[in-house]
Amino acid sequence: MSKTFLITGGAGFLGINLARMLLEKGDKVISYDLAPFDYSDCKDRVTDVRGDIRKLDQLNAAMRGVDVVIHAAAALPLYSPQDIYTTDVEGTRAVLQASRQNNVERVVHISSTAVYGIPDHHPLLEHDPMVGVGPYGEAKVKAEEVVLEFRKAGMCVPVLRPKSFIGPERLGVFAMLYEWANEGKNFPVLGSGNNPYQYLAVEDLCEAIYACATLPCEVVNDTFNVGAKEFGTPKSDFQAVLDYAGHGKKIVPIPEGPAILTLKALSALGLSPLYPWIYETVGKESFVSIEKAQKTFGFKPKYSNKDALIRNYQWYVANLNKFRNASGVSHRVPWKQGALGLAKVFF
Repeated sequence: MSKTFLITGGAGFLGINLARMLLEKGDKVISYDLAPFDYSDCKDRVTDVRGDIRKLDQLNAAMRGVDVVIHAAAALPLYSPQDIYTTDVEGTRAVLQASRQNNVERVVHISSTAVYGIPDHHPLLEHDPMVGVGPYGEAKVKAEEVVLEFRKAGMCVPVLRPKSFIGPERLGVFAMLYEWANEGKNFPVLGSGNNPYQYLAVEDLCEAIYACATLPCEVVNDTFNVGAKEFGTPKSDFQAVLDYAGHGKKIVPIPEGPAILTLKALSALGLSPLYPWIYETVGKESFVSIEKAQKTFGFKPKYSNKDALIRNYQWYVANLNKFRNASGVSHRVPWKQGALGLAKVFF
């Protein structure tokens, strides 16, 4: 039996991939977003509702007749601290309030492994301390605290903490790797590049979301890490993209300490899109245990880091003309490289 899904942030990178999957399964999809749902392959089959997740009245109007809400909307780290807090924390509260008022069956909340901050051990487990780094990480921690309030009050609110996810429509910071690979440049990584680092294919994340949206609430009304089962290091996985690009270029390790100091300075001057959680963790181990999701709802990631990165690169090359001169602060467009773009001449 088909259900009606409302996706907050439905016009974004995760939203479109999730919408395509739900439509294939015969479900009805509502995109709730400040941005238009403008994907030509399925926009005629998706109800496009423009709205702000911070506005309870707008949410209430959109949620009438909705069975399941997928709460994927968030202000990403390049937004202002105020916008991050009001969107990610107060917006989450409003989404849950509207869902309760409209008798929505459940809300699947998309959190982030950013809630773990810069940890001192791996793999990370769901009960590990949450110490967010920067406004975004801190807001994601507070948003989960809001979720727990509503769950304790009787709502079904599964929480997924995905690793950075990649695939069709993903640009953002990953566009830098793809641009340099496509132009035949070597690509720098902080430190040796030999630290295990886990990503996640967006298709695998969508499958996890669907499981949490459809399995019995008593099974999934919990918090789960999700990431790739097979992953390597920045050096090995990014090299796979350079090899696929076919220019014979290599990953170039650069000293982590001086690089971080430089990136901090550039970020303070507004000359770099990289925020602390990226440059302070990319040179360190970063992976979560997915055992709980595997055992609880049969999570079986299909794609390795290399698979996901190459599939995303293929999409980038095939669609380059659509966003060649675009930039912004969402995952749908490349992030402006600033001074980092000038560094290409040295690689």
